[in-house]
Amino acid sequence: MKYLVTGGAGFVGSHLCELLIEQGNSVVVIDDLSTGRIENIAHLEKSGRLRIVVDSVARESLVEDAVKEVDRVYHLAAAVGVRLILEQPTRTIETNIEGTEVVLRHASRHRRRVLLTSTSEVYGKSETVPFREDADVTLGPTNRQRWAYAASKMVDEFLALAYWIEKRLPVVIVRLFNTVGARQTGRYGMVIPRLVSQALRGEPLSVYGDGEQSRCFGSVKDAVVGLDRLMQCDAATGEVINVGNPEEITINALAKLIIEVTGSQSPIVHVPYEKAFAEGFEDMRRRVPAIDKAKRLVGFDPKIGLRKIIEDVVADLKIRGATPWG
Repeated sequence: MKYLVTGGAGFVGSHLCELLIEQGNSVVVIDDLSTGRIENIAHLEKSGRLRIVVDSVARESLVEDAVKEVDRVYHLAAAVGVRLILEQPTRTIETNIEGTEVVLRHASRHRRRVLLTSTSEVYGKSETVPFREDADVTLGPTNRQRWAYAASKMVDEFLALAYWIEKRLPVVIVRLFNTVGARQTGRYGMVIPRLVSQALRGEPLSVYGDGEQSRCFGSVKDAVVGLDRLMQCDAATGEVINVGNPEEITINALAKLIIEVTGSQSPIVHVPYEKAFAEGFEDMRRRVPAIDKAKRLVGFDPKIGLRKIIEDVVADLKIRGATPWG
């Protein structure tokens, strides 16, 4: 098979490209390198089955030519990370909605199956845990930029489902929960590479708020296996599916585990949200995925635990250098 992977030079995208090429497939990557890096996929070029196009998915002619060339499309290109969303809200909305509309329109024209990656952020401030795909969602007010990302990804989902309902374009929507591993950067607010980077440098680990908010962290290696299986699953067409690891941990406990794994002597300091981000920043206390649907459809069952995930990030940062933002 030949695949188009938008955002293929990014963290998740690069691991997906790696898996697809290992399977013997060919891959075309479109990435504007705004958050991705050529270094993430450069090692795949020697396979002779990777073509990289450095450009935006908003460019109509480019996307149309790429879609015509391939059999299936993974659409991962999106603005990522809380810090980027707060600092560049216009780019967040335009990248997510405009890029998705272009990809879907040309995929529909050429009848190419599409898998769209969405996010657990769409569940907003819901307190109904674990989060299920058909549950109601609760977002904050529009003057809190935090929610612009969630709303833009919800529009992406609505648009993809509209193409399925009206034009019968085969689409699959995957809501990724906190996905972690080698090549991830803490630059845009990703907590594990940020804390690991601080621990490796012997700096205080900055935990936002009281640290009792909890999250679930899944390995990128597990996640891309889930994406691959769902792309191949006809029963997933027209569906929204969570992919993540339901193992839950508070950020305080996460910081302690990172100190243990790294052997660091770093202390833990608590930083108020308004100092870390902006006045009035809203966060969720818990975010836990229900993965029953993914299990039922494709037997998705995360294999890699949190300690191994942290060890992978530590090894990667030691190779790349523990930069100020991981």
